[in-house]
Amino acid sequence: MDVLVLIGRLLFIALFTASGVAHLTKTREMAGYTASRGVPMAVPATLVSGLVMLAGAVSVGLGIWADLGALALAAFSFSAALLMHAFWKESDPQARMMEQTQFFKDTALGGAALVIFAFFAYAGHDLGLMITGPALSVS
Repeated sequence: MDVLVLIGRLLFIALFTASGVAHLTKTREMAGYTASRGVPMAVPATLVSGLVMLAGAVSVGLGIWADLGALALAAFSFSAALLMHAFWKESDPQARMMEQTQFFKDTALGGAALVIFAFFAYAGHDLGLMITGPALSVS
C-alpha cells in the first residue's frame, strides 16, 4: 500500500508542480491573466501562489510534513476557485461554462487536498515512504 499511496501523491501533485513552475517562470503572462480576473497586486499574487503550489507539492510528494503541504494546496485551490473562476459573474454562456468547469476542478482539488490532509494527520508515522511524519496528528 505504501507504493500506491506514493503513486497517488505524485499524481496529485503533478498539476500543482507544473502550475507552480509556470507561475514562477512565466510570471508576466500569468499575472496578466490574474489581473484580468480582478485580483489586486497581480504580480506578487502570482509569485506567492507559485511558491505556495511548489512548496505544497514538494511537501506532499516527498512526505515532509505532508499534512501541512496538503493544507496549503487546499487553501490555494479554494482561493483560486473563488478569485479566478467566478463563473457566476460571466454573462457569455460559453465563458460561464468554462469558468464553471475550472471552478469545480479547483474545488475538487481542494477537497482532495483536505482528504489527503486528514489522511496524513490520522495515519501519522505509520505511513511508509515519508521523510517526516505529520506536523499535526489526530489520534
